[in-house]
Amino acid sequence: MKSVEALMHEHRVIEHGLAVLEAVADRIEQGALMPTDKVTALLEFFRVFADQCHHGKEEGMFFPELEAKGIPKEGGPIGVMLIEHEEGRELRRRMIEAASNFADEANRQQFVTAARKYINLLRQHIWKEDNVLFKMAEQVLTEAEDEQLAEGFEHHERERIGEGVHERYHHLVHELEAEFRATHN
Repeated sequence: MKSVEALMHEHRVIEHGLAVLEAVADRIEQGALMPTDKVTALLEFFRVFADQCHHGKEEGMFFPELEAKGIPKEGGPIGVMLIEHEEGRELRRRMIEAASNFADEANRQQFVTAARKYINLLRQHIWKEDNVLFKMAEQVLTEAEDEQLAEGFEHHERERIGEGVHERYHHLVHELEAEFRATHN
């Protein structure tokens, strides 16, 4: 299924971002000075790529289509995913707030705590989508519905996110991963 494959591919990119965030949190916890611009860029990756792009597709097109096909929202997997999206947004807000002043020890600790919760939340969230919700989608979506979703995803990328933005964030996260993993070991 093209729509599920696209979302799963984005999950792999987000997992790279989570690996970078984990390296950043470890370094901050160990007292290392962090380049604020790099942390800001990483948080921007999560805001634009993970939330506006990826979650935007899920919330605006994918989940409503699954709900229309009988997968429950309230008390069901879609409702859980939506709650977790909101939890992730709150944790990201806490990281942004804390990153405004890493000279302050309380901010450093707030960042590390929020980052670790965010990492755990998103890793579990991705596992649930990949192994439960997406399997359900493959059972209920027709080929035509899948094709329509895939086209809707492309339209979302172009019209709401912008040409080349998706690719720019792919590049950014891999660049940050190379930098922080090389200095993290």
